[in-house]
Amino acid sequence: MGAIDREGYRFETEYSVINQKGAIHVYRDGEFIKELTFSFTGEQPEPTIIEDVVDSFFETNQECE
Repeated sequence: MGAIDREGYRFETEYSVINQKGAIHVYRDGEFIKELTFSFTGEQPEPTIIEDVVDSFFETNQECE
């Protein structure tokens, strides 16, 4: 899975199949801002899970808009 660039932020995904947990690292201008965690099932997280986590970041961080 590649990184997502959106509204000046970069979202880089990493995950563990063994633990069934993932994280999205949020960067702005190359600086680490926050880690967003999530759980999933299967061999890898579905793209919709990652999209939902990214969307949620913007919904809960009003100053991003």
